[in-house]
Amino acid sequence: MCVKCRSMLDGDHDGRAGLSAEERLRYARHLLLPEVGVAGQEKLKRSRVALVGAGGLGSPAALYLAAAGVGRLRIIDPDVVELSNLQRQVLHDDTWLGRRKTESALARLRAINPWVEVEEAPVRLTAECAVSLLQDADVVVDGADNFDARFAVNEACVALDKPMVYASVFRFEGQLSVFWASRGACYRCLYADPPPPEAAPSCAEAGVLGALPGILGCLQAMEVIKLLLGIGEPLINRLLLFDGLAMRFRELELVKEPDCPGCGPRRRPVAPTAGCAGAANPAKDNETMNEITPIELKQRMDAGDDLLLLDVREPFELAVAVLPGVIPIPLAHVTARAGELDPSREVVVLCRSGGRSAKAILDLRQAGYRGPLVNLKGGMLAWSDTVDPRVPKY
Repeated sequence: MCVKCRSMLDGDHDGRAGLSAEERLRYARHLLLPEVGVAGQEKLKRSRVALVGAGGLGSPAALYLAAAGVGRLRIIDPDVVELSNLQRQVLHDDTWLGRRKTESALARLRAINPWVEVEEAPVRLTAECAVSLLQDADVVVDGADNFDARFAVNEACVALDKPMVYASVFRFEGQLSVFWASRGACYRCLYADPPPPEAAPSCAEAGVLGALPGILGCLQAMEVIKLLLGIGEPLINRLLLFDGLAMRFRELELVKEPDCPGCGPRRRPVAPTAGCAGAANPAKDNETMNEITPIELKQRMDAGDDLLLLDVREPFELAVAVLPGVIPIPLAHVTARAGELDPSREVVVLCRSGGRSAKAILDLRQAGYRGPLVNLKGGMLAWSDTVDPRVPKY
């Protein structure tokens, strides 16, 4: 690592130096490494790391950073533990269902290493609060599951001159890098703006093999420890690609873009998508789009109103939870199969959370469909929350 990178991370924040006898025994295998030793372990003890997300990526990253003796961890996540999380989010278990992920993470990490201080931040990271949440961290771990948070993390890290250890996963594939704008490329040198929702489905929509975020999250922890210790060659200006089915790694060179909207001379903030990854909500930009709440829909269904329910989720999602009598047409096929809809009937369009259904309405309108279309606000998640909790959430 270059001298400038090393010196930036060498500061002693609060004088928490020295290892107890118990700590020396706990970290004995680290102390045997010349690249770590007592001085390096004390440096880890003085370090602060902020983890954005306590999900599939944040779980293994947090576990290994705590076990490694990183002194202070801030866990930033607004969500609660759901049953569908447990296939990959190994910080949590059944006893924490329905409770905050940050609370579960706090208990688990303290049990792994009582010498580590863990701070809960059960909030949604946005552009407005990102700087305050990340400003005292030495390194930021990006385990976000939505583009709003990821771009906000990048902008804050650029402004604060912090390294951002990035990873993302999709089905059987993942990617990893370290973005540090003063040393090279930032995230927006790679992705200038959020992709359209249909081009970036979330794990909830596309699926992900549970072990995949475990691999990428562990690699994130490795990069964080290297940065904190000033050893090895971090993934700055390099993008590591992983194909789990082929069990193959590839590496691409990243170039700092001179006119990057995130770190260039004419920086501009990214427009929020107002939704989770793969579920951006076009309804926010279309005030004329009609919406109906799940409670209102249930009342109209009970009253016998002539409604046609169009479900634009994927077939595997319908196998988890579905309303009776729906017409199932995945979002990608909606415009091509618009002829299956009766334009004389009111069509209520629904999906998991309301983003894809809003996109389907816009697509149908742009394709010339003139029948009445209404978006189910909040989708099946809101139906489960407000109408029928027996409907599984995923």
